[in-house]
Parts: sequence; structure tokens; C-alpha cells
Amino acid sequence: MNIYVGNLDFKVNENDLRDVFGEYGTVGDVKIITDKFSGRSKGFGFVTMNDSAEAKKAISELNGATLKNREMVVNEAREKSESDNRRRY
Repeated sequence: MNIYVGNLDFKVNENDLRDVFGEYGTVGDVKIITDKFSGRSKGFGFVTMNDSAEAKKAISELNGATLKNREMVVNEAREKSESDNRRRY
């Protein structure tokens, strides 16, 4: 299951997320989204967990939990829709 993790402190790194989610089960990929020009974190990322039950437990317990003085927003990631790909001017 692909999990969205938002409202992250800009100092949170992928190892931090791996450690936090690892308490709930086996973690696959961890990716923090960064600005392509500055390399700075955009404050959100994604965590993949193969076991659906472990992922759901992590989502329910970590949504609203504090990591480095910020309350995380954690939920199941949704697929990007076609309308999300269009630029708005």
C-alpha cells in the first residue's frame, strides 16, 4: 500500500520516516518529495508497505502524530488523476 505523509518538518529525512513506519511493519520504499531546483523538501512524501493490515494500522496511529514538532497528515495515497497533470494559469 502506498501511504501519503504530509505536513513534514523540512528537516525530516527518509531514514526518519523509515524508522517511524518500521515500528508498524516492513517498509518498502520511502520517498520525500523535493524541489527540483533547490533540493529542499516540499514537506511531504510517500511510504510503501506491502502488508495492507500493517499499513492501515500505521495510517490510523500516525495520522496526527508528532514528528520533529509537526503533526503529520497520514493517509492512503490516491492515484494522480488526469486533471492533476494539467497546469493552471
